[in-house]
Order: sequence, then C-alpha cells, then structure tokens
Amino acid sequence: MLSEWFWWDRLWLPRPVTWADLQDSEGRVYARVSHLYIILPVAVLLLGLRAFYERLIAVPLAEALGVKDKIHKRASHNPVLEKYYKTHSKHPTQANIKGVCKKLGWSERQVERWFRRRRNQDRPGVLKKFKEASWRFAFYLCSSFGGVLALHDKPWFYDLREMWAGFPKQSLLDSQYWYYIIEMSFYGSLLFSVAADVKRKDFKEQLVHHWATLTLLSFSWCANYIRIGTLVMLVHDTSDVLLESAKMFNYAGWETTCNSIFVVFALVFMVTRLIIFPFWLIHCTWVYPLDQFEPFFGYYFFNVMLVVLLLLHVFWASLILRMVKKFIFGKLKGDERSDEEEDEEGSEEDYTHTYSNGSGNGLSNGH
Repeated sequence: MLSEWFWWDRLWLPRPVTWADLQDSEGRVYARVSHLYIILPVAVLLLGLRAFYERLIAVPLAEALGVKDKIHKRASHNPVLEKYYKTHSKHPTQANIKGVCKKLGWSERQVERWFRRRRNQDRPGVLKKFKEASWRFAFYLCSSFGGVLALHDKPWFYDLREMWAGFPKQSLLDSQYWYYIIEMSFYGSLLFSVAADVKRKDFKEQLVHHWATLTLLSFSWCANYIRIGTLVMLVHDTSDVLLESAKMFNYAGWETTCNSIFVVFALVFMVTRLIIFPFWLIHCTWVYPLDQFEPFFGYYFFNVMLVVLLLLHVFWASLILRMVKKFIFGKLKGDERSDEEEDEEGSEEDYTHTYSNGSGNGLSNGH
C-alpha cells in the first residue's frame, strides 16, 4: 500500500501521463529506479580509486609543489589531561582549567599550552588537505569535460525550451546514464568518507548539500528530469574545478597563483551559481513546463529543491564576498570557513585563501 502511494502517477508525472506510458518500446529507453542500484558499488569503487590516486598521484604531486606538513610539538604524556580531553572537552573553560591545575600542581599557562598542543596533534595536516583537494580537482575536471562531451551536440544545450520537448517521454541516452551514475556515486562516496575528511565550519551545510544533491538527482532521474539535471551538474562543476585548484596551490604556498585563480573562481561562481543557475535554469524549470502541462507535486518538489541549493549558494557567496573584500584591502588571511589552528602563542588561521563548498556540485555539491 505504501509503495503504491509513493509511486502514484500524480506525484511524479504530469497529467495524463502514467508509468505505463514510460515502458521501453520502439527503441526508446526510460530511466528506471533499478538503474540506481549500481551507485553503491560504483561509490565504493571511487573510494578505492581515490586511495590509489592520493597515494600514486597526489603525494608525488604534493612533493613536486613543495607541500609539507607543519611539525607541531607534541603534548607530553599525561593520563589525567588525556582522559579529560577525550571524555569531557577539548576546550576546557577557565574554571575547569583551574580545577585541573589543583590536581596536577601545574600553572594555568602550562595546562592551556598542553591543550593547545594536544588539539594541534588532532588537526589535519596540509598534506591531507592537499590530497583531498587534488582528488576533487581531478574528479570535477573529468566530470566537466564529460559533461561538455555529453551535451555539446544536444539541442537543449543551446535552446532551453527544447528541454521539455516531449516531456516526460524522453528517451534515456547512454551519455546521460553514465553522467548521472558517476556523479551520484561521487557524492555517495563523499558521504561515506565525510567522517574521515577534514571538517570545516560549514560541515552541517555540506551534509545538507550532499543529501539535497542526492535527493534531487534521484528524483530527477525517476521523474525523467534528466535533461535539466545534466545542465545543472555541468554549471556547478565548472567553478569547482577552479576552487580545488586554487586550494592546491594555496597548500603549496604559491600565493600569487592561488590568489589569481581565486579571483577567476569568484567571478565564475557568481556568474554560474547566482546568475545562470537561477535566471536561466531555475527559470527554465519554473516557467517553460507550464506551456505543456499543469503543475503537479513533482514539479513543485523539484523546483523547491533547486531553491534550497540556491540558498546554499547565497550562503557561500557571502563568504566569498567577505574574502574578496579582505583581498582588495590587503587583509585576506584565511578561508572564511576554515577552523582556526592554534600554536603555542595563541592561534593561527588555516591559510586557505579559497572558500570551499565542499563538495561540491550544486545538483552541488554543490550538485
């Protein structure tokens, strides 16, 4: 009963189309939910490919670019403080520090220094960040080229009204199939690896982004919103290539190159995410379909999910603009979404001059 309600025609398809009308026939092939089962093994395969890539390509590349981890002084072995660090808090309050001082006979400065050093031991090194950025750069570069190859000869790439010609009875192409499967598998792999990857201040936003991306991609696949889905993925991947490359050069200490790429990235991000995405693509999904069919649940759901992604883009765009302002006035010191790293004298920022949307693709993320 629940399954019948979930797959009710009127939830997914415009009147008078039914699922019976989307059966493979006369050379037409339609997207099926069963096609998505392959995502899990492909995601695992991508995780394995990532491990090989980071070891065989990213590490030698990091060495060639001069990426080196900063050596931090290790905290001295102290069972009392170690137990407090693991079971209570990594950032004790001043009152708690005084309590610990009484137990150990240490000064407050000694305890504060121990906790700073201990936190620094757990912080990811620059090499780890470089490997993550390098892997995402490689993926987004390949996916961008793949997207262009899959779309450059399609009429809807140049005329958005062609997006809805014959909808939803639009045959699935091999290029669309693999573009979707690989893209969804990549975001699935990011969810698998999120616990081990570097956590940043927008960790929750990234999780929302990844889930929104997979939800939107899955829905667009099942409801045959595949043409617009491929365009949204391509629009988002292009800026991500620049983002990850800027981060790589930043970790390598190539400040001028990093800053130059960041400026280009900021421009491309604003154009693709805040102009093309809302005023071309979302407009295409809100307005043009009404010329051919009446609104239905899937129509509203898909557009609401696109707006959720747009709001995330606005959030990240605000971080970019703050960084651009600092860049112009010569006060740019770090990534607005990076956690601060502390040394023995106080704190130093994680010098990543580039914002990260994590992931990603917008349909990011995003995509």
